[in-house]
Amino acid sequence: MPSDKIRVGIIGANPNYGWSGRAHFPALLNLPEFQVVALCTTQPETADEAAKHFGIPLAFHNYTDLIAHPDIDVVSVSVRVPFHRAMVLAALKADKHVFCEWPLGVNLSEAEEMASLAKSKGMFHMIGLQAQCDPVLLRLKELVTEGYLGQVLSCTMTTFVDGTIHLQSRTMWEADKKNGAHALSIGCGHTLDALAFCIADFEQISCQVTTELKERWVGDKNSNVEVTAPDHILINGKLINGAAVSATVAYVPWFGSGWKMEVYGSAGALVASSDSYPQISRPRLKGAKKTDDSLQDIPIPKNLTWIPQEVPQGPPFNVAQMFRRFAKGINTGQPVQPDFEHAVKLHRLLETVESSSESGQRLKVR
Repeated sequence: MPSDKIRVGIIGANPNYGWSGRAHFPALLNLPEFQVVALCTTQPETADEAAKHFGIPLAFHNYTDLIAHPDIDVVSVSVRVPFHRAMVLAALKADKHVFCEWPLGVNLSEAEEMASLAKSKGMFHMIGLQAQCDPVLLRLKELVTEGYLGQVLSCTMTTFVDGTIHLQSRTMWEADKKNGAHALSIGCGHTLDALAFCIADFEQISCQVTTELKERWVGDKNSNVEVTAPDHILINGKLINGAAVSATVAYVPWFGSGWKMEVYGSAGALVASSDSYPQISRPRLKGAKKTDDSLQDIPIPKNLTWIPQEVPQGPPFNVAQMFRRFAKGINTGQPVQPDFEHAVKLHRLLETVESSSESGQRLKVR
């Protein structure tokens, strides 16, 4: 195997469904810095099928065997959230660099444990918050930093994602709040991180977290399942730059309008939007200075796209952007963001969102 390439093993590689097949493989197989040398699923049959489908030499159905293999430098974890902790800890203990999809753990405590071990082991680690590598959001952040808006006065963000009324047996686990894959952990996690990345961190918040859809239909079982996972989150408060902030994140049954963030300042306005989550569906950016007549499309500099043209648009795009940044860190020895420490910070913010909702109080973000 070429020694100049970073060798990756992907845990969570079912060829028929899942995030890795949609995003990780199309991204990594088109990045020259990487070679995907191994994959792992829970069954020998699907592991072999995935290896044949993606052209990967090594197939495992036990993640500990993949992690122990000497020809792997980076372990990518893209499985159900409750399994992140065991896999990430095992990889770090084996002195592997780790890329883990968001959320890092099912709660703050798990995230802190993984971040602590990553720091003590001195391995490179990255959390899959892809919005931080999206060219449109990178440009939005640049414009805010450069003073395009003047003093930032307010930021309003809405996210309405549809398709949440139906489940299948393989996705039933999402209905249970304790499994950590719901509108608060995933929907809020990704979009609040995008807001804070582009504008400023949260300082204080007042929140409401609810479960409006109490049951969901499981199609292949022809029955309903009880839902404890939250599906609507309302937030208002202040950012550390003094700007007022409002955010709504909702999983809705039908016709979700996607994501939108409006930022208003003393000298202008910026509006970003996309048909789905901004890290998955390429956002659009409009802006206007106070002397302009209307919002206009803002061009995105080519230097904010770091990846080859061969990488497909859609989910693989920003995953590839992240892995290219990860490769640069590994090859130069420089820290990369967002890392597990950043994940802990975001988990802490989401814990504050939930605490505010439960207490009915406006809380300071730690």
